[in-house]
Amino acid sequence: MSNISGKVAVVTGGTKGIGFAIAEKLAAAGAKVFVCGRDKGDLKLALERLSRTGEAAGDICDVRSEDQVRMMLEECERVFGGLDLLVNNAGMGYFGKTVEDLSGDEFRQTIETNLCGVFYCCHYALPMIKRRGGGYIFNISSLAGQNAHPGMAAYNASKFGLNGFSEALMQEVRHDKIKVSYICPGSVNTAFGGDVPSDAKAWQLQPADIAQVIIDLLEMPERALPSKVELRPSRPPRK
Repeated sequence: MSNISGKVAVVTGGTKGIGFAIAEKLAAAGAKVFVCGRDKGDLKLALERLSRTGEAAGDICDVRSEDQVRMMLEECERVFGGLDLLVNNAGMGYFGKTVEDLSGDEFRQTIETNLCGVFYCCHYALPMIKRRGGGYIFNISSLAGQNAHPGMAAYNASKFGLNGFSEALMQEVRHDKIKVSYICPGSVNTAFGGDVPSDAKAWQLQPADIAQVIIDLLEMPERALPSKVELRPSRPPRK
């Protein structure tokens, strides 16, 4: 794959779920993949699995910390010599809690992970990508970034904000040969938010489906920019 082979990609939250699926597909396509996560055990296991597919490295990083993000990206540049692709996938959410029940700490954790963390990553990655002559930034959002639901106010706010941030960033850097796309999946069969992956939920999107979108976007002609992608299960249960 000419647009992927040899490229250096950072995937935040890349040790499991959607992030790992993206890292795995990028590695299989010939990219040098740098993943980060907050758990040392998860990181070690992910790197062992990714090394069977391609070239991979990683670091511990909580994207809520600006300093940790900066150091993580500097480590990627040190290990692989640069940065071409950034996938902002790290995310979290509290579900089923009303605004009255949600604590201030829980609200801040959600905003700081899903929105501030993306800003930190983009802020420090952009000069690196520009030094390579251009690249691509992918922000993993959600259909909850345009459809609000009770019990999801903090998550909704973070993803609504992420969508607006992505649109503005896209317009800022498009003439620097940097593409920005934000991907909005519906229900995905992962453990995110306390969900339990199971065969009974096979109707849901799979992590590999979101990863395939990344691969497809990277293979688009340079002149084409699908800035927003909505992805839904094709046949959800009838209500």
